[in-house]
Amino acid sequence: MKNEKKEELFEQYPIPKAVATLAIPTVLSSLVMVLYNLADTYFVGMLNDPIQNAGVALAAPVLLAFNAVNNLFGVGSSSMMSRALGRKEYDVVYQSSAFGFYSAVFFGFLMALFCTIFSAPLLNLLGADEQTAQATSEYMFWTVTCGAVPAILNVVMAYLVRSEGSALHASIGTMSGCFLNMILDPIFILPWGLNMGAEGAGLATFLSNCVACVYFFVLLFVKRKSTYVCISPKKFTLKKKIVVGVCAVGIPASIQNLLNVTGSTILNNFTSASGADAIAAMGISQKVYMVPMQISMGLSQGIMPLLSYTYASGNIGRMKKTLGFAMKVALTFILAIAVCFFFGSGFVTKLFMDNESIIQYGTHLLRGFSIALPFLCLDFIAVGVFQSVGMGREALLFAILRKIIFEIPGLFLMNALFGVFGLPYAQVIAEVVLAVTGMLVLRKFFRKAEKQKAV
Repeated sequence: MKNEKKEELFEQYPIPKAVATLAIPTVLSSLVMVLYNLADTYFVGMLNDPIQNAGVALAAPVLLAFNAVNNLFGVGSSSMMSRALGRKEYDVVYQSSAFGFYSAVFFGFLMALFCTIFSAPLLNLLGADEQTAQATSEYMFWTVTCGAVPAILNVVMAYLVRSEGSALHASIGTMSGCFLNMILDPIFILPWGLNMGAEGAGLATFLSNCVACVYFFVLLFVKRKSTYVCISPKKFTLKKKIVVGVCAVGIPASIQNLLNVTGSTILNNFTSASGADAIAAMGISQKVYMVPMQISMGLSQGIMPLLSYTYASGNIGRMKKTLGFAMKVALTFILAIAVCFFFGSGFVTKLFMDNESIIQYGTHLLRGFSIALPFLCLDFIAVGVFQSVGMGREALLFAILRKIIFEIPGLFLMNALFGVFGLPYAQVIAEVVLAVTGMLVLRKFFRKAEKQKAV
């Protein structure tokens, strides 16, 4: 099936228009996802109970682990689909999407089963103690035991829909669940509603992810005659070309997120030594920090289909111009936000919890995280290019450099030297090195690609 309207976006739209069409909905949906994550923290924070807030913060690494599956089958399948579209290999597109969909369902179920069976040792690993274990467990029942499959599936389906240029539909699906979550949070969490605390935040998240999945199923049914996304069991295959093509990009992206979980777990364990106030402040700082981080990630993910398509079709000039334009736009926004967060860190923390100890912790932590933001933006864009063109090895190398070589050892060093206040600066060191390295690798990549085209 050939859809000329979809291909016009990749081949003929002016670059600013093409980037805007793909990136703006993706960035908006990423921001809405941050807001709904912040909603959990905000409304639980209104209880003025650090233990409830710590329960949500301590469960964060497990929810981050979902991204390992999201990236394996979402990033991997969508990159494969967009590159196949650029080569006009439509059957590969169908098979890649079906493989990504059914694999996401299977591994989501496995994660829910594993986390439920081994819940006790998992809580210890996350840094929960006698005070915070119950709140963390209640939150994880809804978000993990019940919610792993819908949480993973709605993200993977958004990737699949976005791969063919339908960024707006992908974002609507994601945002529908997020908006519902923000509506349900106060009802389930606060005393004037069901007064469920952290458990209510988990239930709201579970229901919102289910609604997002329903949206995508309805969308694919309505668009079944015009979409390249196929979830028919008949198209599911374990052909080497499909499995290797998806996993070559997806596995490095998945490992990157598993390493993020490892780093987040170590960060929480170091923070927990300073008590519930420090944990709550770290949770607030990280979720606030997610706003500019998701802008960077959303723009990187938004332009991935265009980068994949232009690379596979041999239009290196259009690919290079797309990347340059996106990089300028992203850095402008991120630098402005980083400055605001650095100088307004105390005010931002106070918005979530009016507790003097938590504000003191949050002020120092958020300032450290804000310094890393411009470099993180460049790093995300570089890794996005690697994923777009099938450079899984380079993406994996960057993941290893970020966490194993720089950030995790940095956490041990900074904690030993400065305690909890030094922890954010481990990320600063890692992102500075990776941003410089990423730009050098991209420069080499484009020189090679242009030479190959000339030949």
